[in-house]
Amino acid sequence: MNHFLSLKDLTQEDISELFTMTDQIKNGDLTKILEGKTFALFFPNTSIRTRITFEKGIKELGGECILFPPESLNKKEKLSDVAGYLNQWIDGVIIRHPSFEVMNELAEHAEIPIVNAMSSQNHPCEIVADLYTIRTMKPHFQKLTYTFVGPPGNILNSWIEIASIFDLTFQHICSPGNRVSMDGQNYQFWTELEDNLVGSDVVLTDSLPPEYQTNDYIKKYQINLERMLLTNPGAILNPCPPFDRNQEVSENVMRSDYFVGHSFKKNLLYVQQAIIIRSLGLSVEN
Repeated sequence: MNHFLSLKDLTQEDISELFTMTDQIKNGDLTKILEGKTFALFFPNTSIRTRITFEKGIKELGGECILFPPESLNKKEKLSDVAGYLNQWIDGVIIRHPSFEVMNELAEHAEIPIVNAMSSQNHPCEIVADLYTIRTMKPHFQKLTYTFVGPPGNILNSWIEIASIFDLTFQHICSPGNRVSMDGQNYQFWTELEDNLVGSDVVLTDSLPPEYQTNDYIKKYQINLERMLLTNPGAILNPCPPFDRNQEVSENVMRSDYFVGHSFKKNLLYVQQAIIIRSLGLSVEN
């Protein structure tokens, strides 16, 4: 049994094994490896992509889901007691909750795997799936330059973590005062956008917090078609959904061939299936 809480807990070998397992799931017939197993899912009503792919992924493999709102964990009851009861009835927990500490505390007392489907601190499943898809598009993915444009948040944090694991060239571009401090990272911070988009192969963005949705910020840091032309030939734009056209990304760049497209997220289903199987200590049957 292995929890899946943070990319900091994983090695390059761990993630490479997940990639191999994902290849097996995609290329072979899915077995009912989760038959007889039940998972508790804690998801807010606003979740679309992550919830669909976890629910569908579990059911395709023969498992069952019981859905709760994340607020179910915000009671006076100690999480150690919650874990004690969950241990009796279910086989795994998938949590989307703003508090990473809630996930860690539950995992500390759980005898079943706890999978982080997103917190305000990180989003490990999403970023592993993104890198898996980039790997399928560009097998030399470890030699590319990755550029994240925007203020710090859970998406940036997980990208920095996976960049450290795979020794990726990773840079962060944002307004002054937004440099992050994280241990063991491959990380460069810049405040000038155009100069540092030159040489980029993968451009990454995330939704802008309200305080960054200003004309001045958007004018200086929005990714548009003209700015993507500064990147390397074959470069791609991977905006993390939900993205806002004409805020962090322009309408014209989203209509261009730089945008990876909605199908880029298709592999999220298979990667999350691999994460669940690995967390349970199982292996994919060919």
